[in-house]
Amino acid sequence: MEPLVVLALTLSCLLLLSLWKQSCEKRKLPPGPTPFPIIGNILQVDVKDIYQSFTKLSKAYGPVFTLYLGGQPTVVLHGYETVKEALIDHGEEFAGRGRLPVFEKVSKGVIKGIIFSNGNVWRNRRHLSLMTMKNLGMGKRSIEDHVQEEALCLVEELRTTNHFTTVSNSSGSPCDPIFILACDPCNVICSTILLNHFDYKDEDFLT
Repeated sequence: MEPLVVLALTLSCLLLLSLWKQSCEKRKLPPGPTPFPIIGNILQVDVKDIYQSFTKLSKAYGPVFTLYLGGQPTVVLHGYETVKEALIDHGEEFAGRGRLPVFEKVSKGVIKGIIFSNGNVWRNRRHLSLMTMKNLGMGKRSIEDHVQEEALCLVEELRTTNHFTTVSNSSGSPCDPIFILACDPCNVICSTILLNHFDYKDEDFLT
């Protein structure tokens, strides 16, 4: 059999398989524009103005519609009221997270934590983490006191610091505050968890 015939048959089979898969998925998903095989709806979305593209699609298919990014179906929620209804009114149902197959394969399911877990594992660990942070003062007056105290230290450090990278040696010259601004939230965390405020030049703190 000619190689071109084999290639044409293979491509035809892949095309039919893609169409069949999309047809089966579309029965369970919200309406949306008809996707092209393999590439999906990529050509129907203006990547330079995604918002405008979604607005036009929402007028045709409603505030909840389906787009295919390649062969992957994606449900789009458009508009404030729709997003609010999903994430606030039905927050528990939408609290899940997508799987990351690459990380699951590399870690063989060992790496979990908050960042890479999903499903019930993620919900339980998120709940535990929030509870722990609230016990440490998140959202309470106590942590606000730490922030205000650190803000005063930050202002004083900005007045006297030698850490700045001075652009000019003249008085009142501009300087780079990135290092100090990075130390500031770290010190708030240390004050909250370790009950210890570090000097910005402290070797242990810098390490």
